[in-house]
This record gives sequence, C-alpha cells and structure tokens, in this order.
Amino acid sequence: MLDTNNIDLLERARKVRLVVFDVDGVLTDGRLNFLPDGTEFKSFSTLDGQGIKMLMNNGIQTAIITGRTSEVVKNRAANLGIPTLIQGREDKRTALDEVLVQLQLEYGDVAYLGDDLPDLPAIRCVSLGVAVANANSFVRQHADAVTSLRGGEGAARELCEFILHAQGTLDAARQAYL
Repeated sequence: MLDTNNIDLLERARKVRLVVFDVDGVLTDGRLNFLPDGTEFKSFSTLDGQGIKMLMNNGIQTAIITGRTSEVVKNRAANLGIPTLIQGREDKRTALDEVLVQLQLEYGDVAYLGDDLPDLPAIRCVSLGVAVANANSFVRQHADAVTSLRGGEGAARELCEFILHAQGTLDAARQAYL
C-alpha cells in the first residue's frame, strides 16, 4: 500500500483535484490481446473502476491519457463516466498540459499514475507522480511513490483510496455502502 504515514505524500494527495491514468500497464496488465480478425480486447479490474467512481463521487476529476487508440478504452472511459479521454498520444506531458488548460488546473492539483517511459515527463511534473508496482524500474526510481499492486490488478484503486484517505473522505465513501 502507499504509505499513509508519509507526511509529504499525504500533503501532496490532499491537494489533488485531478487524477490522470495511463491505460496499458496501469488500468490493464499491459498485455495487448488481438483476435485473428485484428479485434483488440483488454481486461480491466472492477476494483480500479470502483476506485475511480469513488474519486468522482467525491469531487475529484479524472482523465485518461494513453499512447494507443482503442475503441475498448473509449468504451471503458464512457462506462466509468471519465469525461476526459486523450488517445494516441505518446507526448503525455503535452497532452496533460492541454487537459490542464481545459480544466483550468495546475500541476500542483494533479496526481498521475503511469508505468513506462512515455509517462515519466507527466509523472515528474505533477504534484503526486505515481508508478505501479510493475512499472519500468527507471520510472519507479523517478516517481514520488510506487503502488504495492500491479497495473490492472488494483493499483489504480490503491491510489484512489490513498487520495481519499488523505482528503479525509475515504471512510464516508465506504460507509455509503453499508
């Protein structure tokens, strides 16, 4: 788990108003699956999806920036109600800059969850740059924090709950289900 005793990380997470997710290797396990006809399919964790919904239900905006373009990702973003989806962009920081202008936010308002080199410029410029447990080692080395869980296996949920914990809303978000 992300360290809930790390005062610096908690302070960073308290300020988060937008969480940006990569897809392959973050919301999925990173595998690319193709049927013989070329149709692509991906597996997403429902735990991650619930965490993203919990963020949005608590007023935290969400976005996806991914280097590949996929109808599957478009459908998943729509299913979760993620309003900002940018696909086909390896220049993640430039894409992030566009999102910030659109939402009138600054780097200090953002957490970013990534796993590979194209994510690194965004991870390094935001207030809370996080790598998944199975991220490239160079990316993990330069992130502010690393999840204990792997991409596609609850890493996004771990970050979502850490942010909600830091902002004092996690318990209420959970209690809503009792």
